[in-house]
Amino acid sequence: MKIQEGSYVMLYHTSRKKWLTKAMAGKKMHTHLGIIDVGSTIGLEYGSVIKTTEDKVIFLIEPTIHDFIMKSERKTQIVYPKDLGFIAARTGMMNGSKVLEIGTGSAATATFFASIVKPEGHVYTFDVNPDFMEIAKRNLEKSGMIQYVTMHQHDPHQGVDVREADVAIVDLGDPWSVLDQVHEALKGSGAFVAICPTMNQIEKTATELKKKGFVDVESIELLIRTMEAREGMTRPSMRMIGHTTYLVFARKVQRKVELPSEDENEQEETY
Repeated sequence: MKIQEGSYVMLYHTSRKKWLTKAMAGKKMHTHLGIIDVGSTIGLEYGSVIKTTEDKVIFLIEPTIHDFIMKSERKTQIVYPKDLGFIAARTGMMNGSKVLEIGTGSAATATFFASIVKPEGHVYTFDVNPDFMEIAKRNLEKSGMIQYVTMHQHDPHQGVDVREADVAIVDLGDPWSVLDQVHEALKGSGAFVAICPTMNQIEKTATELKKKGFVDVESIELLIRTMEAREGMTRPSMRMIGHTTYLVFARKVQRKVELPSEDENEQEETY
């Protein structure tokens, strides 16, 4: 596939030295590796190689959703791909899914989920901060996901005009404060997930979920460690992405039904 004018390209030198940019005629980038002639990439195949004015090799990589998320404009902490991927798997998100998001932020989550539910599904995202919404819009346009996302600058505590959602993601400091609105928006047995940076948040969220018509409540943390794979010298990296957030999952059920008691010592069934 050839790089067109206006297409995004990842200029890759090493895993720690790479730039996401738009290919435009006459465009040049000044870096510590020398000047990169971005305009010269137009018409080349993704995977091709160019060199800087300092004779450093630059590979032309077609960006993925992961690249757009990690290189997104942001004023807030994003949800990392390690968490996003598990959320998609745990909630059963797929093409055609209807997703409610409360707390747009920089739209990293909306970008990723839109890439999964498109072309038949849709993401409906709510945030009260106009500055965040402007950044989110730019990030969605850059990734090409804007047509699969409807943005609402609106306080979700006042209600959301979404119904029969398959999945609801809440990224607020107090996710328990919108459980009534989320319960109303979800379809029966729809999946809920809260993104919580602290243990105090997951404790209160999990407690309130059980009072508000949700079951299958599970709280988890995901850690990821890279391996430095070199012949005869492979070992774990000294650096790793440790704590980024806690995730609280649940499923919507009918309210006002007494939930069965759960014995923490009860042996889990295996399948």
